[in-house]
Amino acid sequence: MNRKIRILLAKPGLDGHDRGVKVLARCFRDAGFEVIYTGCHQTPEEIALTAIQEDVDVVGLSCLSGAHNALFPAVVKDLKQNGAEDIVVFGGGIIPEKDMPSLHKAGIQAIFTPGTPMQATVDWLNEHITPRD
Repeated sequence: MNRKIRILLAKPGLDGHDRGVKVLARCFRDAGFEVIYTGCHQTPEEIALTAIQEDVDVVGLSCLSGAHNALFPAVVKDLKQNGAEDIVVFGGGIIPEKDMPSLHKAGIQAIFTPGTPMQATVDWLNEHITPRD
């Protein structure tokens, strides 16, 4: 029996606005995923270590503060440094389109901005994430 997709949702940095990520957490839970939410003010290293400890398949990062160019790639780097490069990372929040190519190049697999239908994120996860056994 395959296990559910395990998602870690996190708010890196000093961004304290978490209403959107909480709505997504409920949406993902209702879609049948197993969701772990770390809360606000997490460092990239804390996020990576929690992802490894919780044996997640994917990490979803939310940033509304404008620090996404530094924080999102740092999470990917910390995952790689800890031998967990197989954990997929996606992001969301207030992310200008001009920043997206560099984030993708840094290893962020998908970026969802405000207004993206929640079902689109669920569909992306179902299409791109395979639960690890």
